[in-house]
Amino acid sequence: MQGTELRSAYLEFFRSKGHQVVSSSPLVPQNDPTLLFSNAGMNQFKDLFLGAEKRSYSRATTCQKCLRISGKHNDLENVGVTARHHTFFEMLGNFSFGDYFKADAITFAWELVTTVFKLPEDRLWVTVYEKDDEAEELWVKLAGVKRERIIRLGEADNFWAMGDTGPCGPCSEIHYYIGNEPHTQSKEGFLRDDGSYLEFWNLVFMQYDRSPDGTLTPLPKPSVDTGMGLERMASILQGKKANYDSDLLRPVISLCEELSGFRYDGGSYVPRDLRADPAYARDVAMRVAADHSRATAFLVADGVRPGSDGRGYVLRRLIRRAARHGRVLGFTEPFLYEACDTVIREMGGHYGELTAARETIEKVVLAEERKFQETLDSGLALLSREVEKLAPSAPLPGAVAFLLHDTYGFPLDLTEDALKGYGRAVDHEGFR
Repeated sequence: MQGTELRSAYLEFFRSKGHQVVSSSPLVPQNDPTLLFSNAGMNQFKDLFLGAEKRSYSRATTCQKCLRISGKHNDLENVGVTARHHTFFEMLGNFSFGDYFKADAITFAWELVTTVFKLPEDRLWVTVYEKDDEAEELWVKLAGVKRERIIRLGEADNFWAMGDTGPCGPCSEIHYYIGNEPHTQSKEGFLRDDGSYLEFWNLVFMQYDRSPDGTLTPLPKPSVDTGMGLERMASILQGKKANYDSDLLRPVISLCEELSGFRYDGGSYVPRDLRADPAYARDVAMRVAADHSRATAFLVADGVRPGSDGRGYVLRRLIRRAARHGRVLGFTEPFLYEACDTVIREMGGHYGELTAARETIEKVVLAEERKFQETLDSGLALLSREVEKLAPSAPLPGAVAFLLHDTYGFPLDLTEDALKGYGRAVDHEGFR
């Protein structure tokens, strides 16, 4: 099942279950000053969960475009290195606003996973909050999950909260064994967390209101908030070991291969020495390009422009970070605007705003790339010279990092990213 088919199948399934299909909200949150970017499917329904807003429907389903690059949800440093970290991703979700609760949420989830997506039950595992007896019994009774495949975990893993106070509740996650030896599956193996068991869907049961003193009071109308990572499910259904190998991200990697002349290996996601293993460094660069081109295209389509602060600075960081990785692939001219065009071609069918903004995206990204090209090589040369002066394992002086930032336009995280190739870090205190 291709990514576009998967997205449609999810939404149509929940439409058949009486859910209103709601379009994704923009990456720039509307009327929510607490968020820099939309980072979860529930963002646009926050007031419904709080009871401050009423709509014509009490159950909904969405495919929400998300960006996690700030605050506690910040995966930037892992992008390109691991198999599944992204800045931009799509979150599939179904929601109940005081309508159905645990029983229906569990029934819907199991039906979709086993009958529509046809995942083999002997590779599926479920986790529940350690004090949620009700959820465990429902998984056994309604879904027929074997009790030995249900694992109880603590609050850190299976209890969700909107904040320190307010709506919260236990959650239940569904995992898929992606390893090559299904006969070796076990609770002990699951708890080792070695990457063989992939969590792909989280069902949150909002049933309490937490007061400042920690007291949990049952909500008058419990609700359901779920999130399934589209990229993760696509990798499972397409038999891929990594999100980057699915059809959602592979087209940009293919473009990078075509433009650079290098072949993408992608065989290992175990971090290696970037300087000692140029092929691995190129793989990381192609994955960064695949991720950052998606984030860049969607941000520009939603009205963000490169700037020196706020959302504009995040966009600038993404474009410049991609440009730095482009040097690893031998690109001396702008390339990210072409990668963004590939994103538009692949995703514009579902997200019409991309197609409508095609010309703007190309102009904005190309202009920012050209602007940075003027200082990128000089900055990288300076960085190399300064590293050569350092004692073994010594960090890059904060003053040098600041010079790169202030004069050469290197965001701090770009300098840190470039230093990975030297096995070095930055003196943060000196930089501050």
